[in-house]
Amino acid sequence: MHRQLLWGSLLLAPATIAVDKLTGAGDVALFVLAAAALIPLAWLIGEATEHAAEHTGPGIGGFLNASFGNAPELIVALFAIGANLPVVVRGSLSGSVISNLLLVYGVTQVAGPDGAKVDRRSLLLQVGLVAIAVVALVIPTTLGYTGPPERHTVVVASVPVAAALLLLYLWIVGRNLRRHREHERDREDPDEGTWPMSTALAALAVATAATAWVSEILVHSLHAFASAVGLSEFFIAVVIVAIVGNAAEHGGAILIARGGKMRLATEIAISSSAQVGLLVIPVVTLLSLFFTHPLALSFRWTEMFAMGGSAAVVAATVWDGRSHRREGMLLVLAYAAAVLGFLLGGGR
Repeated sequence: MHRQLLWGSLLLAPATIAVDKLTGAGDVALFVLAAAALIPLAWLIGEATEHAAEHTGPGIGGFLNASFGNAPELIVALFAIGANLPVVVRGSLSGSVISNLLLVYGVTQVAGPDGAKVDRRSLLLQVGLVAIAVVALVIPTTLGYTGPPERHTVVVASVPVAAALLLLYLWIVGRNLRRHREHERDREDPDEGTWPMSTALAALAVATAATAWVSEILVHSLHAFASAVGLSEFFIAVVIVAIVGNAAEHGGAILIARGGKMRLATEIAISSSAQVGLLVIPVVTLLSLFFTHPLALSFRWTEMFAMGGSAAVVAATVWDGRSHRREGMLLVLAYAAAVLGFLLGGGR
């Protein structure tokens, strides 16, 4: 039933584009439509990469999922850079890390069986990677508080940090690809019902193009929406935009947890945070060098403490190698506290 709903909701994307081009709808309505349209588009990107992975094998398939699964966040961030909205960019990226760790991982524990085993070693590694990213980001963040946060000096300091994080990510991916190489030589034929490779690639291309178009509408209407609801652009980005960009992964992890597959569900939630920290943030930063206003990784200290604290709390919950509903509820409450802190924090 939920799949039928997702297929039907793909019509929101052309509807949003049509409303933007053919009507005089206000920016508030456009923001709501665009945010809703991005959810099924993110799901379609994930669906297409999963079908492509059936043809390529687990190694390359995992790389495709990691690369294209974060496409919505990446595209939204690039349009925000083009619109000179660095606060929105940083807010959406840090919000993705925090919501995946606290909200999604917490809800998966609540939705799944109590006391189920999880892959302790893998989850602690992913959390450790998030911690490494946070520590690396301390350098440009500190510089951002010694003067204007968007100045050239901070941008220059951000580039080597982004490059180091990306190289670490590529090293990890390369190691995993080598580990899967032997399995891919003897891989089985794709499962019955798998899309042809050409169909998967076509769906991926169409979904990515539509995501880019809708993301532009979302970014350009964000300021009006924030003013209309009386919230800051930073808060809209760190909470709403971050959740929208990850909504498909969020929903998938929760449904998988309800089916009792806690190892997979928890892996999706926590590895997504690591991918944002080591892949999306560096790529956005390096690509921003081709824009008029390059991105400085001068996050707010509230964002830094929230990301670091989230990693520490999640590490404590996975230490025993089992999921617990009570701990899941505590993580959700921790996310609510982080949201309240962002609401009350205001500007720098």
